[in-house]
Amino acid sequence: MSADPVVIDGGDRSCVRLLLELRGRLADMAPGTLVHLIAHDPAAPIDLPAWCHLTGHTYLGPVDGAASPTYALRVAADPRPTSPESPWRPR
Repeated sequence: MSADPVVIDGGDRSCVRLLLELRGRLADMAPGTLVHLIAHDPAAPIDLPAWCHLTGHTYLGPVDGAASPTYALRVAADPRPTSPESPWRPR
């Protein structure tokens, strides 16, 4: 496991689109990987912690000193699956 975070730039995508992409990207990462997600959607500080709680990934909070809104999370060893079409709904 690398000490450097994996940075994912969500740009200005809505949280729904971002969570769909994030779910796929995290599935290919080793458990324990630190991820920094750049997300400009104003709902991100609400939706991302809730999604992490739902899936089992660890939400670590906003990244201090980041140039853009950036949130940290750690990839779970055994994340709970969500609906293929709705990343905010358990499967």
